[in-house]
Amino acid sequence: MIRVNRRTQDRVAGALFACLVVLTAIVVVWSMRQGWAVYKLRRGVGDTWFYAADGRQWFRMDEQRRDVSLDEIAADLQHAVIAVEDHRFYHHFGIDPIGFGRALWRDVRHGNRAEGGSTLTQQLARTLFLSNKRTLGRKAQEAVLALLLEQELSKKQILELYLNRVYLSAGVYGVETMSRNLYGKPASGLTLPESALMAGLIRAPSALSPWSNLDGALERSRVVLQRMREEGFITSDQEKSALRSRIRIRPYPGATESRWGYAKEFLRQQFRDRFGGDHPPDWSVQTTFVPELQDAAERAVENGVRRFGNKELQAALVAIDPATGDILAMVGGRDFRESQFNRAWRSRRQPGSAFKPLLYAAALAHGYSPVSVLEGLASIQPQGPDEWAPRNATGEDPDALTLRAALIESNNRAATMLQQRVGTRPVLRLASDVGLHDLPDVPSLSLGTGLVTPLDLTAAFAMFPNGGLAVHARGLTRVLDADGGVAFDNPARADRVVSEQVAYQMVSMLEDVMDRGTASASRSTFGVRFPSGGKTGTTDDFKDAWFVGFSSSVVVGVWVGLDQPATIGREAYGARYALPIWSEFMRSAARRRPPQEFTQPPGLRDELLCRVSYLRPVEECPTYTEYFKDGDDIPTRLCPIHQGTVKQQIKRAVQGFFGALGRKLKGIFK
Repeated sequence: MIRVNRRTQDRVAGALFACLVVLTAIVVVWSMRQGWAVYKLRRGVGDTWFYAADGRQWFRMDEQRRDVSLDEIAADLQHAVIAVEDHRFYHHFGIDPIGFGRALWRDVRHGNRAEGGSTLTQQLARTLFLSNKRTLGRKAQEAVLALLLEQELSKKQILELYLNRVYLSAGVYGVETMSRNLYGKPASGLTLPESALMAGLIRAPSALSPWSNLDGALERSRVVLQRMREEGFITSDQEKSALRSRIRIRPYPGATESRWGYAKEFLRQQFRDRFGGDHPPDWSVQTTFVPELQDAAERAVENGVRRFGNKELQAALVAIDPATGDILAMVGGRDFRESQFNRAWRSRRQPGSAFKPLLYAAALAHGYSPVSVLEGLASIQPQGPDEWAPRNATGEDPDALTLRAALIESNNRAATMLQQRVGTRPVLRLASDVGLHDLPDVPSLSLGTGLVTPLDLTAAFAMFPNGGLAVHARGLTRVLDADGGVAFDNPARADRVVSEQVAYQMVSMLEDVMDRGTASASRSTFGVRFPSGGKTGTTDDFKDAWFVGFSSSVVVGVWVGLDQPATIGREAYGARYALPIWSEFMRSAARRRPPQEFTQPPGLRDELLCRVSYLRPVEECPTYTEYFKDGDDIPTRLCPIHQGTVKQQIKRAVQGFFGALGRKLKGIFK
C-alpha cells in the first residue's frame, strides 16, 4: 500500500514539475519577446495599420495624432496628469504597490475583476501592447510590461510616450492634437485651467468629452486642480484663480477626411470593440474592403443625392460578397465631414417592400411554387403605398395573381394574403436565420414594417445568389500583433437556411423584377445589362426608398431618406431614388468583379410557360422558362389568353368544360 502511494506521489510530483517547467518556459519566451518590443520603443512608436482586401496598406488607426517632445508640452499639463493619474510616478519602479494593493483590496471586497490602481507606466503598457479586457491575467501582463518599460526607458521618455498616445475623446489621441482641436493652440501654450480640463478627460474620455458634456468635464477639472494643490504642483491662490477662469473651447472640428470616412471609422470601431480604445504599435488589421469599390460607392451616393437638390437628403450603400459575407464597400451618408453618423450600419428603418423576398422565400420553402396562385385578392384590405400602376385597361386590381406576378408588381394585397397563408412564424424564423432580429409579429410584417439596417438587409439578400446560405457580414478578417502572432481571427461563416432550389427560384423571380417589374428602369434607363436581380422598397408617406439587388459576385443595398423620418418627396419610390444609385455602383463594380450567369442547381425541372397567364403556352404566347422543385404543382392547362392552333383551341375548350364541371361539383359537395 505504501509503495503505491509513493509511486502516485512521484508521478504527481513529476507532472507538477513538468507543468512548472513548461509554464516557466512560456513566461520566459513571452518576457523576451515583450522585452524586445519595449527595446524597439527607443526608435519611436509605430501605429496600427489597416490593410485592404488585396493586402495593400490602406490607412492608419490614428491619422490625426501629432507626436511632440515632452519639452513641447506645457508643464502644467504634465503636472496635472501626474497628480490625478499617478502622483507617485517619479518614485515607483513601474508598479505602485500601495495603489495596487488598495485597488486589489477594493476589488476583492466588492467582487469585481481587477481594475484601477494602474500607474502611468502600466497604462502605457496597456495602450501599447494589450487589450482593455479586465482580467487578472491581463493585469499580470501589464505589470511585467511596466517593469520592462521602466528598465529600458527613462521617466521622461515614458511620460512623453504616454502623453502622445493617450486617448482623450472624440477619436482624438495625444495631447497635441487635442489641444489644437479643443483650444486652437499647441500643447506648449496651455494654461493651468486648460491643462486641468484636458487631464481630467483621461479617466472617462467618452463620458466627459467637452463637446458633449462640458459641465462634466469642468467638474472633473476641479478634482484635478485639487489634486495638483495637494501634491504641491500649485498653490491655493493658483487653484482659486483657475477655478474662476472661464475656459473657451472651440466647436467640435468634425471629420477632416472626406474620402473613405465612413469605411475607415467603421473599421476602426470594429477594432475598438474587440481591443478597446487603445491601439498598440505595429499591429496589422486585415480587412475585406476594396478601395476601388469604396470609391465607386462614394461617387454613386454623391451623384444620387445631388440629383434631387435636397441638402437634407441622406443615402447609405453597402456592398457585400455573397459567398463570404465580406463587406466590400460602405457609405453611411452623403458627406462624412458634415455627419459621421453611419446610416449603413447604425440606422434602423422600415424596409417596405424590400422585405418581401423573405416572405416569398419562406413560401417557396413551404410548398409553394413561383406560379402558385393567390385568389381572392380583391377582398384584402390594401395597405402601404403601391409601387406598381395596374396593367389592365380598367385600372382595377386583379383578384388572382401567381407568386411570380405578385412579386414583379410588388402587390401589397398578395403579400398580405401570402403571409396569412404561410403564417408569420416561418417568415420571422427565416428573417432571424439571416440576421434580421426583433421584427414584429404583426399582419403587416410582409410589407416591411419592422426595422432593419442597410447592412443587415443587404447581408440577408446574399442567400439568393449564394444558393441559400446565410452569411455573417464581416469587415475584419484577421489582426496580427507586432510579432506576427494572430490576435484575432474571423473566418467566413455560412449556414444553410433554404435549399439551393428555393434560392434559385427566388433568383429567377427577382431577375423578373428587374426585367419587367418595379425595377425595370435598371435595364431600360440605367444600363444594367448583365444577369442580376433585386427588389425595390418604399415605406408609408414616402419616408424611405430602398433597392437591394445582386449579381453573382456582389450584393448591394441602397437606402435613401431623411435622418428624421419624413416624406422625401412626391412619388419618392425606391425605383426613383435608390435604384439609380444602385445601378451606377453595379456598373462600376462589374468591371472589377465581372458577373456570371447564375448557376442552376440540380433538382429543378424546366418548363416553358406563357409569360402572361403563367400556364402552358399556345402558339402565340410570349414564353419564359419556369423552374419547379420536387413537390411543386406544374400547370397543365393551356393559356386562355392568346390565339392558338385549332387543335390547341379544342383542347383548351375541353379543359375549360371539365374545369367548370369540377368547380361546380366541388361547390356542391362543399
